[in-house]
Amino acid sequence: MSDRMLLRRRTWRSITVAGVAWVAAAGATATPEPGVIAVAAAIGALAAVALSLRVRHPAVIVAAVALACAAAAAGTVWSLAPAQRAIAGLEVDGGRHLRVVATVTGHLNATPGGTTWFDATVSSVQAGATTVRGTIPARIGLDADGAREASTIGPGSGITVSGTALPHVDTDRAVLTLRGSEIESASAPEGLWAVSEEVRDALVASTRGLPPPGAGLIPGLAVGDTSGLDPGTEAAMNAASLSHLTAVSGANCALVVGAAFGLLALCGAPRGLRVGGALVVLAAFVVLVTPEPSVVRAAAMSAIALVAMGLGRPAIGVAVLAAATTVLLISDPWLCRSLGFALSAAATAALLVLAPPLASGLSRWMPPPVALALAVPTSAQIACGPLIVLIDPHVPLLGVAANMLADPAAAPATILGALACVAPVPWLRDGLTALAWIPAAWIAAVAHTTAAIPAQNLPWPDGPAGAALLALVGVAITIAITRPRRIPRLTALATAMVAVLVGVTGATSAVRTVAGPLTVPARWQIAMCDVGQGDATLWRSGSAVALVDTGPDPAPLDECLRTLGVSHLDLVVLTHFDKDHVGGTAAVIGRATVVVHGPPAEAADQRLLDRLERDGASVQLATMGMSGSVGATRWQALGPLPGAEPGNDASVAIDVSGDGFPRTIMLGDLGAEPQAALLRRVDPPRVEVVKVSHHGSADQDPALYHRLHAALGLIGVGAHNTYGHPTERLLGILRETATKAARTDTGGLLAVWREDDGRLALWQQRGG
Repeated sequence: MSDRMLLRRRTWRSITVAGVAWVAAAGATATPEPGVIAVAAAIGALAAVALSLRVRHPAVIVAAVALACAAAAAGTVWSLAPAQRAIAGLEVDGGRHLRVVATVTGHLNATPGGTTWFDATVSSVQAGATTVRGTIPARIGLDADGAREASTIGPGSGITVSGTALPHVDTDRAVLTLRGSEIESASAPEGLWAVSEEVRDALVASTRGLPPPGAGLIPGLAVGDTSGLDPGTEAAMNAASLSHLTAVSGANCALVVGAAFGLLALCGAPRGLRVGGALVVLAAFVVLVTPEPSVVRAAAMSAIALVAMGLGRPAIGVAVLAAATTVLLISDPWLCRSLGFALSAAATAALLVLAPPLASGLSRWMPPPVALALAVPTSAQIACGPLIVLIDPHVPLLGVAANMLADPAAAPATILGALACVAPVPWLRDGLTALAWIPAAWIAAVAHTTAAIPAQNLPWPDGPAGAALLALVGVAITIAITRPRRIPRLTALATAMVAVLVGVTGATSAVRTVAGPLTVPARWQIAMCDVGQGDATLWRSGSAVALVDTGPDPAPLDECLRTLGVSHLDLVVLTHFDKDHVGGTAAVIGRATVVVHGPPAEAADQRLLDRLERDGASVQLATMGMSGSVGATRWQALGPLPGAEPGNDASVAIDVSGDGFPRTIMLGDLGAEPQAALLRRVDPPRVEVVKVSHHGSADQDPALYHRLHAALGLIGVGAHNTYGHPTERLLGILRETATKAARTDTGGLLAVWREDDGRLALWQQRGG
């Protein structure tokens, strides 16, 4: 057997072990009884060992190792079962008040809404007269006042805090999630933690006199600190597929270690000393940015890729990558549910396996250095794309180009920023930071320019089907570029498929970005998107835009926003948390400045709000009488009514008015009783436009519609829906009040505006 064949077999064995460990970790973290999986895998491992004594076959040995690793991963989850049972015994899911003593273990991440979250290890939980002690993984949030009171804390700090427990999610690593309300004591980090904290703070302080947005990027590129990054730049980095540059990824670690390795080589150090020195620098870098699981993972992956590429043996790198993945899954099985972990592993594998043949194929049409520069981001995009569309159903068409433009600047910005961290005197640190600003400003410019291009994000089918389709496209692109000689027919088919894909993508992008917006009247002030059986209504004043509800799915909402030429939302109102009103929220993640919402009913609702907050939005609970402005318009919340249970009857009703703007009321999904209560409590004015409640259901109060006496009623409803919406009763009420009904099921996208002579104009996508 050739050495290459033997190497391939060994590689597949390590991949098999990693795959089995991953499956076991996923099963153990998803079940309330992880011990069953751990014991079953252990028994299977023992049986395989016994069988290997009789049958000397590599497959049996691989099975034994794989099952042993699976048992270890499940056993790690099982080891936390006593702590989970103890916390569950305190009945914390009901929002019980707790007092905890903890040690901070992760970065403090401040959200725009004012809450600061961090990972911690809790040693004591007190609920009334009951106290639970142990080593309990937790996640703690502090409001703005609490964060200021505990402003000196960081990784390694001790903290005693009281607060309210949030419902536990079985698949989360944190056994306890606490929203803190009172800080009893908090200590500053000590020893090595204090030094690293001071170094990071000094770097951030050194950037404050430099022009944004490049200044805010420097700490992110160097040490992953994005506290100074403005929400607009952060959203642009995400849209341009450049967010990995500020997330202490394997690339950051590889740049720092590669610089140390190269410097030692220039000094004439032998290979052993170079490797040892690079490992020391890597360890120091991990401490500097805090050894959170994501950082440790990135350091491990980057070291593997660096060594494998340096040896010129990608197959060895894949085997080591699989082994490292297995070890990480055993130590932290919850990584199996981390998209970041999956993306890191996929990107590293792509660098090892896909990048070399892609570079070889591309070199037929361009110089080898350019081919390699293009192959690296292309391979990462092909490998990571199917995973990303599972949470964001878009394909960043310009992501590869953006990375090619930004990556050359990432290396000097990262290295200069890291050197500024360890600069012994302030003037040298400021000088290095100023130099780092130049490439950082270039990266920011690339991000903003790419994100501003309407054709940048191509809508893509979501879910497993969308991921599978994109994976198939990636395979076709790989075959078309590498053009393997052994399968000429498949190569021709893949080339034809890519050609068709390019044509369809180009035509679709042209229709969406050029023809689409031209079909909608430029004067529109109110628009109702055709999102099927659901609601998504916008209003616009000047350049400011607000959105009320997001419909059931992200794709149709995203298509509507692109057709209308809307890239940013000054306000998003989530009237309530039924899926037909919030299911498309993924399309506005990173686009919203302010989110106003009705009362959440479940833990999933709060997680959605937390995600919006993490991605740059200020999140506020709606109260009756709350008001604000969007451009020259003024809005006021007419609900939720006091005492209403979360759901339809607690919908946030919105009254919008302004000079030259059609007075509008949007009723969410309010039923007849809350509509009557609204009429009694608020005495709403006459309006020109009403967003009909609950998609035109029969549960309506005629008196309210008679009081509003609108000229136009907008109904968000899906074609051929099984609810019979809009009902004849509702349509009859509109006829009684001389209100013209405009429906998305028959008219598609609807646009409304006031003409210069004061008349109300309606445009329908289907029907003019």
